[in-house]
Amino acid sequence: MLEVTDLHAYYGKSHILQGVNFNIQEGEIVSLLGRNGVGRSTTVKSIMGEVPPQGSIRFRGQEIAGLPAYRIAKLGIGYVPENRDIFPTLTVRQNLILGQKSMRRSGRWSIEELFRMFPNLEQRADVPGGVLSGGEQQMLCMCRTLMGDPELVMIDEPTEGLAPKVVEQVGNLLREIADRGVAILLVEQKLNIALRVSSRLYVMGHGEVVYEGTPTSLKQADAVRAEWLEI
Repeated sequence: MLEVTDLHAYYGKSHILQGVNFNIQEGEIVSLLGRNGVGRSTTVKSIMGEVPPQGSIRFRGQEIAGLPAYRIAKLGIGYVPENRDIFPTLTVRQNLILGQKSMRRSGRWSIEELFRMFPNLEQRADVPGGVLSGGEQQMLCMCRTLMGDPELVMIDEPTEGLAPKVVEQVGNLLREIADRGVAILLVEQKLNIALRVSSRLYVMGHGEVVYEGTPTSLKQADAVRAEWLEI
């Protein structure tokens, strides 16, 4: 579904991504792991067109490197940024409606169904998004992306700063997304979450992929975890 080959990216003169390679198949949850500053978020932003990429990014066989973000979104890639980028003055319901690509056809997800999954959002459906808690804003951001019915959704640090109960809700939603045939690229700092929900994992270090494997193989790779993940 998604194939990234020899991906490079720069911030000014700083060479952030130095030849990243990975792929994602239909319905997979693939986690991108690594310490802060190794280029995980830059990788996602490069795929989404927010950072100019060099190299190849193919989605369903089509080269998308260099396309504007709105065209990439229309092709079927959703993006949940780390900063919980909602519309603070609009209500929860209005935020969700804005996530729809088309008012004429229904996708995999409906507002009513997402409200059933997250009762807190339903209870605050007519409340401005800006007054929600951090966990509620994260749920709203993820749900708004799903309203666009993506084939692949990239989610950057969804559990950062959340209470354990909300983290569990995020994990449940990730599995529900994959069960409906939607692939997920997950950038996650918490190793236990990534090991629990992922099909495969990539570990990044110094702007490139330094390890690829399954959750089981990474659990057994003590040297990899010590060098690239553990503090």
